[in-house]
Amino acid sequence: MIIKKFQGKTEEEASQAAQKELGSNVVIMNVRNVKRKGIFSFLMPQMVEVTVALEEEQERTAGRAENRQIQQIPGGAGVGIQPDGRRGMQEAEVFASARPAQTDFFDMGENPKDSSAIEEKLDSLQSLLEQQLQKSEEGKEEQKEKEKEKEKEKEKPKEGEKEEEISELERFMKLLYNAMLDNEVSEQYVNQILDEIEKNSKPNMPFDYTLTNIYQKMILKFGKPAGIVPAEKGSKIVFFVGPTGVGKTTTIAKIASKFSVEGKKRVALLTADTYRIAAAEQLRTYANILEVPFRVIYSTEEIEQALKDYKEYDFILVDTAGHSHQNEPQREAMNAFIHAADGLAEKEVFLVLSATTKYRDLLSIADTYSAMTDYKLIFTKLDETTTLGNLLNLKLHTGASMSYITCGQNVPDDIEVFNPQKTVKQLLGGRKN
Repeated sequence: MIIKKFQGKTEEEASQAAQKELGSNVVIMNVRNVKRKGIFSFLMPQMVEVTVALEEEQERTAGRAENRQIQQIPGGAGVGIQPDGRRGMQEAEVFASARPAQTDFFDMGENPKDSSAIEEKLDSLQSLLEQQLQKSEEGKEEQKEKEKEKEKEKEKPKEGEKEEEISELERFMKLLYNAMLDNEVSEQYVNQILDEIEKNSKPNMPFDYTLTNIYQKMILKFGKPAGIVPAEKGSKIVFFVGPTGVGKTTTIAKIASKFSVEGKKRVALLTADTYRIAAAEQLRTYANILEVPFRVIYSTEEIEQALKDYKEYDFILVDTAGHSHQNEPQREAMNAFIHAADGLAEKEVFLVLSATTKYRDLLSIADTYSAMTDYKLIFTKLDETTTLGNLLNLKLHTGASMSYITCGQNVPDDIEVFNPQKTVKQLLGGRKN
């Protein structure tokens, strides 16, 4: 990867200068106005400076290869590749498969976009980090002066240059560290991620390679999102569990609408939430609109009967009561409902959590349901928070697959398959789309 800056009277003139030197494949990463230098600079108009990036031929060729190998940085520093090359190949394959479908709610396959265009995915993040580094130029100059004094004393200029390069890398890692903490990623996981990167970093490694490495590592940690898929044979019963007030009923309505209207699947709705009359009536209303069967169930025996009655249906979606995870009798009742279908039909369980819930409470809730069953994660209310760190925290804490996210009350529009690329971009300081 080549990153250079060019100046001109206009953005077009600077861009043409970049294309003349590097070719037409350059990508403009940042545009800013800069002051001219000289005694009479205040009388002259400002110049326009563009920062451009160009993939070297080796990288472009690798990006088009079917195995999507991550190329080794010139000089021996590998991006996501161990010295023996084996682990990096495995991670590259996982990274390539960790792409959710962008246009189809039901297709969990691979997004065909070119994997080499990482800088475009990061959008303004590269520019933001460059600006932050530029703000520290005065401190950097002071550091240079100190390094020069050390060079004179030790008469080892190469050592001084090396220390300066290490210092710049450390400053860059500090920016990423603060960006993730600001997004409420647990400090434990921030240190874990950065430690993994530093093990493979070299003192003279450009920070754009380090950024790319971190970006890929975090996507790998989120893994491939897992949505609801039809059973191999017969009906699939899907339980939605979680605390009160997280939006389980609305989430079920969105999913039912997607499958019934857009996917042309046969869907039946059940509710075991007999504690709140409004919840049952809300789901009944959605069922009437969608013209799908609806039933209130009061016991595990009624779940077994519903499986017999709706055996010709593709999906049986079950809304459960939002019990307190600290109430033991309620936990036991929930556990009995979840396992009532064992051996009778293919089953999936989704733990629905709000992105606005405190981290400690999320851990307690997740651990409670982990003791009952395996589950996948759905996060709601992303439109009500500015930080997404808890999504990564819960993923790493539970090891459960990410599934869907919701960002509003509109049925069925405000739900989508979890997108790891978009989330990682925001966790690293990029702007929220």
